[in-house]
Amino acid sequence: MPVSPGERLVGLIRDRVPEGQTVGVALSGGGDSTALLHLCLRAGFRVEAMTVDHGLRPESAAEAAMVGDQCRSLGVRHEVRLWEHGPVAGNLMDAARRARVRLIRDWAGSRGIGVVVLGHTRDDVAETVLMGLGRSAGLPGLSGMRAAWEDGGIRFLRPLLGAGRQELREWLRAEGISWVDDPTNENERFTRARARKVLAALAPLGITAEGLAEVAANLARAQEALDVQVHAAGRWVEERAGALRFDQGLWAEPGEVQRQVVGAALLWLSGADYAPRASEVERLARALREGGDATLAGCRARGGWLMREPRAAGGAVRVGELWDGRWRVEGPDGEVRALGAEGLRQVPDWRGTGLPREVLAVTPAIWRGDLLLAAPAAGVSADWQARLERRFTLRR
Repeated sequence: MPVSPGERLVGLIRDRVPEGQTVGVALSGGGDSTALLHLCLRAGFRVEAMTVDHGLRPESAAEAAMVGDQCRSLGVRHEVRLWEHGPVAGNLMDAARRARVRLIRDWAGSRGIGVVVLGHTRDDVAETVLMGLGRSAGLPGLSGMRAAWEDGGIRFLRPLLGAGRQELREWLRAEGISWVDDPTNENERFTRARARKVLAALAPLGITAEGLAEVAANLARAQEALDVQVHAAGRWVEERAGALRFDQGLWAEPGEVQRQVVGAALLWLSGADYAPRASEVERLARALREGGDATLAGCRARGGWLMREPRAAGGAVRVGELWDGRWRVEGPDGEVRALGAEGLRQVPDWRGTGLPREVLAVTPAIWRGDLLLAAPAAGVSADWQARLERRFTLRR
């Protein structure tokens, strides 16, 4: 017996979302997330919803309130969280995405929700592939979007990657369900909006969202096989004091394995979500292999080590706060900032650590004005301890 469009879509939810717990829905009010909310309800899940108001358009607060009204009519608890920001420097969409993930994660944690679903579709996968082509991305960057991952103890899922954007909207229309279109999605100032228009223009060539998503799935399977060798190559990388030392054994591995190991190292050190262009990663790998000096993505290669670049290291924070996106210092109150050249001058026996000067200079130190109170990585810890919030690992 043929399956109706609604049954197929509900099946995607049931196949990918674990039963027996409340599911958080990241709800923008657009067609994709609105469909996701209703499909989760049709699938029988207990649901709570959360909307991020990015504060980037005058209408955003009213739109978030309208989404809340729709949730109340469905008996769904809804909450709005505002991204509080001043002028945003650099990549606005990337900054908004990072803020959105953080706010959703914090909301889910505060509600005791362990699973959050996002409304990305097959079209988002295709657009991501096109954007990867524009960056000359390697295999990981052309493998589409992750279907699941964990962040801060929250499991994020994308159960609708097997559905098309138009398919969801046709279902919403058939069910008499309205949604709000964000004009940002059509603003060609942003890369994804341009990719969306390019995808439509490629249709006469037979290049469709469904076809590109299938290509991404094929590449993801190839990457899965390669992950085994990349993981094994991790034996050639040693983490010390938040920096990475590369053994010469790595350079006997196949070139793509080398590139992915170095790319993963860059992501770990910088906290970025995407590695730089493959050609740039290869340039940095060459410097590591030859013991040269090079910088990329806020990181520096020198003498076979890869470390944070001094100018990219985090600004000052208080003890207990996250420094440089990776380090947390615990102990009495004080200001945490990079050890730097001045700090090294106040630690005359730093050479006893066996670590290069450049590595120690970008480790966290505790200061009172110009007076160094502690430098845990340099052996001056007193009552303070510094630990990395995330360790370096190579996925398998």
